Amino acid sequence: MHATINGERTLTGLDFARLSKLLERQRSPSLADLLASAEITSSRAVHPGVVTMNSKVEIVDVRTRAQQALTICYPEDADPAAGLISVLSPVGNGLLGLRAGETAKWRTPNGGECAAEVKAILFQPEATGDYAT
Repeated sequence: MHATINGERTLTGLDFARLSKLLERQRSPSLADLLASAEITSSRAVHPGVVTMNSKVEIVDVRTRAQQALTICYPEDADPAAGLISVLSPVGNGLLGLRAGETAKWRTPNGGECAAEVKAILFQPEATGDYAT
């Protein structure tokens, strides 16, 4: 049950610092891989089309074409029924740092492979001038 990290991902410095602290408390090989390979940029310089923490994204399942809106959040805020997906989940980890138009890939708990395209960034905190959330 892990996300497949393909290509370069972009994280803000604040997200990187907070996720590094989270990694100290909770073991997550996929998050460790993401942090080790990500390009880091400032919150003020991050492109508005990048999935950052607390971003709400519209995704499209590549197989079924089903669309869904999800918000990437910290584990304590996760509520999958409300569309709040933990960054530690395969889906959340798979989406973080991608740009609109890119595809996230991950494995389900039973080993199945899933993929979804980031169709749109519906909300990104940094794009609204929120550099501290």
